[in-house]
Amino acid sequence: MNKTIRRASVFCLLLVLALLVRVTWVQAYQGQALADDKNNRRNLIGKYENPLGNIIVGGEAITGSTDTGGKDFRYKRTYVDGPLYAPVTGYSSQAFGWSMLEGVYRDVLNGTDNRLKSVMDTLTNKRATPGNVLTTIDKNVQKAGWDALQGKQGSAVAIDPATGEILAVVNNPSYDPGTISGAGEADQKAWNELNADNGKAMVNTALRNPQAPGSTFKLVTLAAAIENGLVTNIDTPTSVPGDYAIPGTVRKLKSEVSDDQCNNVSPRTALKLSCNNVFADFAHKLGQDKMRAMAEKLGFNVIHELPVYTDPASKYPKKKMSVDQVAQTGIGQFDVQATPLQMAMVSAAIENGGKLVAPHEVSEVTDSNGNVLQSFKDPKSTQVMSGKTASMLREAMKTVATEGGGKNVQIPGVESGAKTGTAQRGVGNSLPPLAWYTTYGKAGGKQIAVAVVIVGSDTDRSEIAGGKLAAPVAQKMMEAWLKK
Repeated sequence: MNKTIRRASVFCLLLVLALLVRVTWVQAYQGQALADDKNNRRNLIGKYENPLGNIIVGGEAITGSTDTGGKDFRYKRTYVDGPLYAPVTGYSSQAFGWSMLEGVYRDVLNGTDNRLKSVMDTLTNKRATPGNVLTTIDKNVQKAGWDALQGKQGSAVAIDPATGEILAVVNNPSYDPGTISGAGEADQKAWNELNADNGKAMVNTALRNPQAPGSTFKLVTLAAAIENGLVTNIDTPTSVPGDYAIPGTVRKLKSEVSDDQCNNVSPRTALKLSCNNVFADFAHKLGQDKMRAMAEKLGFNVIHELPVYTDPASKYPKKKMSVDQVAQTGIGQFDVQATPLQMAMVSAAIENGGKLVAPHEVSEVTDSNGNVLQSFKDPKSTQVMSGKTASMLREAMKTVATEGGGKNVQIPGVESGAKTGTAQRGVGNSLPPLAWYTTYGKAGGKQIAVAVVIVGSDTDRSEIAGGKLAAPVAQKMMEAWLKK
């Protein structure tokens, strides 16, 4: 064999060896990574080649799957009462991905979660039978909130204070996730329409859109005042003048009632009449650090895992504020922001003796046979204020519910406490104010905490108030739970 042929043969052999090494590397070391790559279309097709697992409310599936007859995406997600439960389920779409519980548990619901696989499934690399997600949502409370919000733009959350179970998450406007679950032209059109207004209908306002809580935040301010010894008796006059000027300014701070009615009133009366002067003065005397500490104990500045993440979180400012800004936080204004979930947590902790149980909207995640893969039935519990502080707050809230802004929505036989709120919005208060209401109720060994915010309605601006717009929604939800 001459030298040229020998060299060519060696070169070809090296090429073959290099190819073998590359094939071995791809198959042995990169095979799984390539198989799991998000751009691998086979994975997406595989997730819809069989029916999906379900999200459960009260023992009944609120999701399903329908056979489209297609080759690539044979099954697509369906929803029972889609707009009602959309803030809980989110959407599972062949074209647009996932959100909410559909997103958090997509691997369980499509059968790719390794916890679902049997030994045989692992050996054969077969997709496991999908599992299910059992929620804490109560269908009666959810429906009551949904019905009460019709004709209004707003959100509501209900919690069982003793267990942390989220009983309802309601948004209006909402959307039907079934209209975007496929990959066809109709789904694309529905998706475009939903995103035409910046996806407003798909924004989970109840959990993820913090806004100024207004006077409902006065519960946090009063809790901080009691915990730090500024208030020792809710019936002792505060010596705060009715014609109160915001510290660091000459601007008078007005309340919904006259200065005379808020002059030198007790904390109980100040909460009932929602006297801004008293709570601004509390915040000023406590200072930013003590106010923020109390807010954070109650859940502000924390992203909660429900297991859906509450991102962005409710907020009490961390940056250094001026004295006038600190005073304004005491009445739930300046840069204080909260979701209905957060304000329901505040009422829940007060009702539960100062103990805040971690809120959650899933009780269990199971395989197809009902075996538990993950349980939330033993949530974390934290004493965020003393039992004495919680008792004083409950007494003050009862006065609001029976004599103040909540007196028109009392339920016979139910002990309840409440706080109303009206929060300014826009530059120079240019937008209609937010109407808030947070409350707790107990009867027959059961308890509930609810928070509602109304963002828009056909009510005249002068009539927008938490007691008029938001309180009736909370009442219906409370009644659905306690009178069931």
